[in-house]
Amino acid sequence: MDALFGRGSSNEASSASALRVVNCPSQELAKTNKAFVSASDFSRIGPYAEMGDRVFMTDVSSEIADGSVGLNSAQRAQLRVSVGDVIRWASYEPPSREFDCVGMTIELEFTRPGMAAELTGRNQHEAVEAEALTSVLRRTFSSQVFTVGQKAAVEYCGKNYFITINHLVVEGAREGVQSMRGMFTPSTTVVYEAMASSGIKILGQKATVMNTGLFKSKDFSFSKLGIGGLDKQFEDIFRRAFSSRIFPQSVVQRLGIQHVKGMLLHGPPGTGKTLIARQIGKMLNGKEPKIVNGPEIMSKYVGQSEENIRKLFGDAEDEFKARGDDSELHIIIFDEIDAICKARGSVNSGTGVHDSIVNQLLTKIDGVDALNNILLIGMTNRKDMLDEAMLRPGRLEVHIEIGLPDESGRIQILNIHSNKMTENKFLGADVDLAELAKRTGNFSGAEIEGLVKSAVSFALTRQVDMNDIGATIEEENIKVTMADFELALLEVKPAFGASTDQFERCMLNGMISYGEKYEKLVSTMQSLIEQVRVSERTPMLTCLLEGNAGSGKSALAAALALKSAFPFMKLLTSDGFVGASEAAKCQALAKLFDDAYKSPLSLIVLDDIERLLEYVSIGPRFSNVVLQALLVLLKRQPPQGRKLLVIGTTSLPLVFEEMGLNAAFNVSLHVPELSPSEAAGVLSHIGAFSADDLPSACQALQALAGERIAIKKLFMLLEMARHGKAHEDDMSDAANANEPVALERWVACLRDLAQ
Repeated sequence: MDALFGRGSSNEASSASALRVVNCPSQELAKTNKAFVSASDFSRIGPYAEMGDRVFMTDVSSEIADGSVGLNSAQRAQLRVSVGDVIRWASYEPPSREFDCVGMTIELEFTRPGMAAELTGRNQHEAVEAEALTSVLRRTFSSQVFTVGQKAAVEYCGKNYFITINHLVVEGAREGVQSMRGMFTPSTTVVYEAMASSGIKILGQKATVMNTGLFKSKDFSFSKLGIGGLDKQFEDIFRRAFSSRIFPQSVVQRLGIQHVKGMLLHGPPGTGKTLIARQIGKMLNGKEPKIVNGPEIMSKYVGQSEENIRKLFGDAEDEFKARGDDSELHIIIFDEIDAICKARGSVNSGTGVHDSIVNQLLTKIDGVDALNNILLIGMTNRKDMLDEAMLRPGRLEVHIEIGLPDESGRIQILNIHSNKMTENKFLGADVDLAELAKRTGNFSGAEIEGLVKSAVSFALTRQVDMNDIGATIEEENIKVTMADFELALLEVKPAFGASTDQFERCMLNGMISYGEKYEKLVSTMQSLIEQVRVSERTPMLTCLLEGNAGSGKSALAAALALKSAFPFMKLLTSDGFVGASEAAKCQALAKLFDDAYKSPLSLIVLDDIERLLEYVSIGPRFSNVVLQALLVLLKRQPPQGRKLLVIGTTSLPLVFEEMGLNAAFNVSLHVPELSPSEAAGVLSHIGAFSADDLPSACQALQALAGERIAIKKLFMLLEMARHGKAHEDDMSDAANANEPVALERWVACLRDLAQ
C-alpha cells in the first residue's frame, strides 16, 4: 500500500510520479469517471494514467493545482485513498489491438444508501430502459479503460447510479481466458444485472441475456451447501424447474410455455429431501421461502384449513397483480405433503376437510387465476398416498426421487461430514474414506452422518477419565481413527441394509459340503446371483428351493445370501405374521418389495411360503389374497437401474404346482435329503464319532432311519444322543459337546425314535 500512496510531506507530492489527491472540481465532472489534473501535469501524464490496479482517462481542469489530481468519491474508495493523501501514478498506453470491449456485464445499483430498501419495502421498483442507459454510457465513457470490479457513477433520468463491471469480453480474446481490462467503445454491447433487493428493474434487456440474478451465487454448487451424492438429481431439478426462469420473460413468452410451478421430492427417510428443499430456497434470490409442515395447515375450525392455504399464496398474488411477469419468485415448501394432499375420497372423516384442502391447493396452483411467480416444493416418502391430480403437469409435475446414494455419492457425503475434522487435524491419517464408502452400502445420508457422529463419540470417550471427569483434556490428543469407524459400523445399521442376524440364525450348525449334489446346487445358485449382479437383461430373477422338511433349504438360502453380500438383504418368515390378517400380510409383502426397489441390488428370501399362505391340507385351505399378491410381486419388474433376486423355499412343490405358484419362479431347484454315504460324510466331517465307531454308527442310522434322512433331523439326533441318557439308571454328567458320541447312546436314541 505504501507503494501506492503515502501520507507524507509536500516533497513527496512534488515527485515526478506522485500526485496529491483532491476533490473532483464539480459534481458534473465527477460523473465522467475521469481523473482531473493541471495542464502542466497533463503534458507529463498523457491521456491515461494508471493508479493502483485502475486506469483512468485524464483531463485538464483549471481548478486543479499542479501536483494534484481530482478524484470523485467512487474512485477514491476503490484506490483506498482520502483527500490529502499522495498517490503514485504511471502513464498508460492502451494496446493497439485486441483491447476493445466487445461485451460487458454491468451491475446497477443506487448511489444513495437506503433507496433500494425504501422501494422494496413498498413493493416498488425503479424502471431502467436498457437501450437508453447504454446510450448514456456510450456518450459518457467512450474510449475509457475499465477493469473487472471497477465502479463508476452515472446519471440516468435525473437519478444517480453506480455501475460495477462484473465481466468483460475483449476483441480477439482466446476462448476460456478471462479478460480483466478493456476499452469501452461505441460498439460495446452492454448487459445489465440488478439484484432483486436493489429496487431496480431492467426493461428492454436483450433476449440473449440470462437472468443470473435468480441465484444468489453464480456458482451452482451444492457441495458447498453440505449436500452430496445427488449430482444427477440436481441436474434434473435445474433443467426442469429453473432453466426456463433464467431466460428473459420475452423469450419464454415467444416459446409459448409456462414455468414449472411445482416439484415433488420423494424417497426413503433420511436421504436429504428436507435439506435439499431448504438449501434450494437459500440459493434463490426470490422472497424468503415459506416452510410449511403438512399437519400445520389443519385447523379445528370450519374453513380455517382452506384459509391457511390461501394465506400461503397471498403475497405472491399481490405482487403478481402489481408487477405481472416481472414479479419475484415465491417459494412454498411443503414438508410431509402427504399429510394434507391425500387422495380425495380416501379419508372417511365425515367433514371432507382433506378433500377441500386438495381442491383449494389445486385452484391456487393451476386454477383460473393461476400464478406464474410461485414454486412449490413438496416432500414425502409416501408418494402413493398423494392425490393423482396433484401430480399432473401444471401442478407438482417434476418428480425427483431422492434415493440412497451410490459409492461416489457416499464418498462426497463422508467428505462433507469429515471436512471440519480434516481442517482441524482431528481426523487420523489411517482413515480411508473410500474404504468406508464401500462398506456403507445402502446407508442414507442421515445414516452416514450418524456413523461419523458415532465414530467421533468413541474418539472423545477415549480422552475422558471416568474417575476424574474434570481432568484437563488435551485437544491435540483427540484423533478419530479407522478403529473408531470400525466400531461405529457395528453400532450404526442402515434401515435398508442387510439383516445378517436373521440369516445367521438360519444356519446355526454352519454349512457342510456333503457331496457332489450339494456342490452342484451351490454352483447353480451362485451363477444366478452373479447373473443378477452383472447382466443388464435380467434385472429380476426368482428361484424356488423345494424339498422335504428339514433338508436345509432355509440354511442354503441364508448362506448364499450372506455370501452374495448384496447391499439389501431381507428374510421374510411366517413367525412375524402370527395372528396377522390377510390385508396386513399383503401390505408387509408390498412394503418389502418396495424397500428392495430403493436399493440398486437387492435379495429377498421368502422362507416357508406355504405358511405365509396359511395352507392346510384339510379342506384344502389357503389365503388366495396373499397368493395373488405374491404372484403379482414375483412377476413385477423393478424400476430402471434396480436389480432384485428372490429366493423362495417350500416343502410342498406339488401344491405350488396346482396353485400356479411354481410358474412365477424362473428356476426351481430340488434340495435332496442325505443318502447313507452323504450322511456318513457329514458325520465324519463334524467328528461325531470316533474312527472305530463311525462305520457301526452309519449302519445303525441306515437300518433304523431309512435310506434318506434330512440333514436337520440328523443334527437333532446327534444332539439328543450327545446330551440324553443312555440308560435310566445312568445319572452321569452331560457329555461334553466336543467329545465324540458314544455308540451305545447313538443306537439307543435311534431305537427310541424308531419305536
